[in-house]
Amino acid sequence: MNAPDDAALGQADLAALAAHRDSASLHAYLATLENERQYSPHTLRAYHHALAELVRVAESRPLESLTHVDIRNAVARAHGGGLGARSIAHRLSVWRGFFRWLALNSPTLAANPVDGVRAPKRRKALPKALSTDDARTLMEAGADDVSPEALRDRAMLELFYSSGLRLAELIGLDTHYRENGAYRSAGWLDLDSAEVVVTGKGGKRRAVPVGSKALSALRAWLAVRDTMLRDDPNPLFVSTRGARLAPASVRQRVKRLAQAAGIPANVHPHVLRHSFASHVLQSSGDLRAVQDMLGHASIAATQVYTSLDFQYLSKIYDNAHPRARKRDGES
Repeated sequence: MNAPDDAALGQADLAALAAHRDSASLHAYLATLENERQYSPHTLRAYHHALAELVRVAESRPLESLTHVDIRNAVARAHGGGLGARSIAHRLSVWRGFFRWLALNSPTLAANPVDGVRAPKRRKALPKALSTDDARTLMEAGADDVSPEALRDRAMLELFYSSGLRLAELIGLDTHYRENGAYRSAGWLDLDSAEVVVTGKGGKRRAVPVGSKALSALRAWLAVRDTMLRDDPNPLFVSTRGARLAPASVRQRVKRLAQAAGIPANVHPHVLRHSFASHVLQSSGDLRAVQDMLGHASIAATQVYTSLDFQYLSKIYDNAHPRARKRDGES
């Protein structure tokens, strides 16, 4: 086969494959990937490297002699050496595929030694939370702009950060609860109670406190909302065309506003949700309260869902969230 460039593959990998007693089988498998499955040169380079690692595990032994124990030990060594879970999972996938191919061409292979061996669990990547200073900068940027669009955007930012809403929950909000024929509000604002009611994942409904800063921004927006309204009277947040805002539009607005405020991070709605959770948790240490406000069934897969009294939630929120507290001297 037309092998990828030797320099790109690495001389050590090429030497390992060529020197092993099963080099003929290894190269035949790689030829199948290139000629029959038409894998790209980049993918083939990755397969060369993974199979070279398999050869190093076997050392001078035939590849058919490897067992589940050998593979598990190899995974443990790689993980202990700092190899990431994603890379280990790819390596196991390559090895598993090779042994499946080998079983079709070698009747003496008793079992696939990679079957049942899993890579370490990947840590779920969470978006980086903004610092409280960056969050304050973002919330207060452009305060002199009192155009309807600016007031709407400020209200959205404040509500994202104030209440930790998901994007779908925020754009699904109505100005208040409405029933009209088959229409039922999925979420709505209750200014009198200083909360929003939303329907989250799994159809679970929850009430979340809204801080004083967000309430002020929402009132300012509601005072001019009718100037942008067209046919649908329900949505809390509307576009310049008078329709309920689309998710892509909100993402673009949040990113643009953060860039204009000089925030270096890539800010999107879930960053604001994560910032809300991080800042309240840092201030209060109350994981259960944060869990309930976010609408999570669990936190870090260790905390079962706990229903908390809303008044207790409000107390935790008012004492903990940096934009729910009134500063000294404020009325």
